[in-house]
Amino acid sequence: MNTIQILALAMGTAWTSGINLYATVAALGLLQHYKLAHLPGGLHVLDNWLIIGLALFLYAVEFFADKIPYVDTVWDAVHTFIRVPAGAVIAAAATADINPSVQIVALLLGGGLALSTHGTKSTLRVGANLSPEPLSNWTLSVVEDVVAVGAVALAVFSPLAILAVILLFLLLLVWILPKVWRRIRRMLKAAADFFGGRTVATP
Repeated sequence: MNTIQILALAMGTAWTSGINLYATVAALGLLQHYKLAHLPGGLHVLDNWLIIGLALFLYAVEFFADKIPYVDTVWDAVHTFIRVPAGAVIAAAATADINPSVQIVALLLGGGLALSTHGTKSTLRVGANLSPEPLSNWTLSVVEDVVAVGAVALAVFSPLAILAVILLFLLLLVWILPKVWRRIRRMLKAAADFFGGRTVATP
């Protein structure tokens, strides 16, 4: 891989870490282990059954936690302190063989991209939890898993394509996130007014 491809892979896998860290780590480890890809920098350490097995176990836990309303919100809140730093570390590890200044830039950008996807995921989940049916959670969870694994494969086999996907995501994020946030605020205000009214009406 040349430098641009390595950076694209680093950014792509950092981006997917914010969606599903454990699926990202497991997918990278399995691709390296079965010689389907040659990962750059320090990512070769993921070719270890202890790491792969732990990632698959935690992925299974997250798979079920993501399907339960409000449990997924707590899970996401805890993982704010896991996915974002891990995305930064993965990006830095991928660029370990490049100039140290490039590695620092990758570390910062990787953390920022992981934060962007993690924040988007968490916000969408809060909105889904305000709906009375569980189908929204299940659908979002499955879509997130498919996107995470598919984007890892794209980052490994077509690094430049993942850059295009990330750019499109960032543009959509700038456009849609304020709208989603306004909708959530309206729903929260309506819920507060409803329960507040019931409290006042209670003799």
